[in-house]
Amino acid sequence: MSQQLPLDELTLTLARIRGLLLTEEKVDRAVQLLAEGVRDAFPGSAGAGVSLIDEEGNRTSAGATDPLVIQGDQSQYRLGEGPCLTAWATECTVIVGNAETDDRWPLWSESARELAIASVISAPLIRGTKCLGAMKLYAAGTDAYDQTTARPLEKLAASAAILLDNIQSAETPKRFSEGLVEALSSRDAISRAQGYLMGQRGMTEEDAVRELLNMSQASRQSLASVSADILSGGRKGGVS
Repeated sequence: MSQQLPLDELTLTLARIRGLLLTEEKVDRAVQLLAEGVRDAFPGSAGAGVSLIDEEGNRTSAGATDPLVIQGDQSQYRLGEGPCLTAWATECTVIVGNAETDDRWPLWSESARELAIASVISAPLIRGTKCLGAMKLYAAGTDAYDQTTARPLEKLAASAAILLDNIQSAETPKRFSEGLVEALSSRDAISRAQGYLMGQRGMTEEDAVRELLNMSQASRQSLASVSADILSGGRKGGVS
């Protein structure tokens, strides 16, 4: 029987991830916290993780909470079929109630049965026009997930996609950009610029941070430089 993700658990997980934005240098740690939060929020789940798929179709697993997740993912990558790859390709949440009887991916379903995976739910990581991959949960019991679990998982996947899209770069897809690392030493300016955007434009704390990141990427300047420009009047809370 599926269980809906508690709102307090969802809020706590997102708060922890937002806290990482200016304290961690590795995407891996952020994804790990996301996966752990999702797994713990859905009792009965055998594991959770994220599949990252780039524009060339290269597939990697991140934040896997349990060895079973790696095994389930690797079988999909090897066979070229499965719920996570389908979620990414269709940009729709995919639910498997019973791998024993599901005939959408015959080869992967057989592998899932061998791994004692009965249920899967996989939500796409969509950011704008891009789909970065999929966030998934595996369970040993049948019918572990349904639409009542899909909706909160999709909300969390949307936040994860924003995080991943903001802190990945083409040159270093698994690490913060040099600009963001440099900005970690200038938190005071960043904090004041964030407060300026919140006060002048009525933004939430999260939206203000997101705006600063977008401005940094668009201008190819560090967060510290962008923040300094805003505070000196060189920018009006938007990309010049």
